[in-house]
Amino acid sequence: MCDDKIDAILAGDLTAALGCVTGAGGVIVSAVAPIGLRNREQGTVGFTTSLGFGRKLSRMRANPRVALAYHAREHGLGGGPQYVLVQGTASFDKEPSQQQADEITERATRYVGLPLRGPLWDRWMSTYYGSRLLVTIAVQRIVSWPDCECTGEPTVVMGAPLPTDPPLQSPPRQGTGPRVDVTKAGKHLDRVSHRLLGYRGDDGYPIIVPVEIGKPSPAGLPLSSSAGVPTGGRRAGLLGHTYGRQLIGMEARQYTGWLEDGVYAPHTAAGFAAPPLRVPVLLVNGLKARQALKRADRSAAAVAHRSDDAPAS
Repeated sequence: MCDDKIDAILAGDLTAALGCVTGAGGVIVSAVAPIGLRNREQGTVGFTTSLGFGRKLSRMRANPRVALAYHAREHGLGGGPQYVLVQGTASFDKEPSQQQADEITERATRYVGLPLRGPLWDRWMSTYYGSRLLVTIAVQRIVSWPDCECTGEPTVVMGAPLPTDPPLQSPPRQGTGPRVDVTKAGKHLDRVSHRLLGYRGDDGYPIIVPVEIGKPSPAGLPLSSSAGVPTGGRRAGLLGHTYGRQLIGMEARQYTGWLEDGVYAPHTAAGFAAPPLRVPVLLVNGLKARQALKRADRSAAAVAHRSDDAPAS
């Protein structure tokens, strides 16, 4: 599937950027934990996520074409300077086996440290650890650039070359201009370490590239990238994030919006910031996992109720 240098990056990175295609043909970019999941013989890579993140799972179930961008070497286990983009087809089991849960815990320990143990911690973190699952990606293409800024020419490690001319898309009905505070978005993105743009390629797979943000204007955020920013208009996602050792001290800013000729107009915004202290972060993670799983359960119950009330065909 790939050579030893690329495999070392897939094995070592602490975080990667996941691109999922939305129903409207855009791309949502989020940070995930790959924990070294890959199988060279079977041609797969992977990452972990939580059952509480129902929207992410629903997107992958509706359209399993995804991308993982291995874009940063901080706090990982080593690897060369290359930027690596992996595209493929995602699959997952919403009811992971005990063997899978044990594998996640064992692998995660190498990257984020030993889990805190004891009667209180075991109870509080049971949902966080117990609701995690593995997502496996059957690789279709791997492309690498010489460095994480994507300067220089890309190399196709596996599969066909990247499409060079993504198709234009119809503008949203509500207009293409910004719908959130552009100045505030620019400030948030300016203070994080990594900024990544995601959009759908001509073959349906997400493409994720690092970008630099220019001075905000009423039209949006000017974007530039050594890998190139597509011309014309299309839906796109933007992720800005920072992370510390063992993923302690994280900040993430996630946007969806409209990209046209190098200017990004954000339409939605979400984000969070976590302190650089492990105990408070784990307390918050445990709480968020419980809340997210409750929301997922309520959503599933509502769907089941609607199905029961639906007339027979």
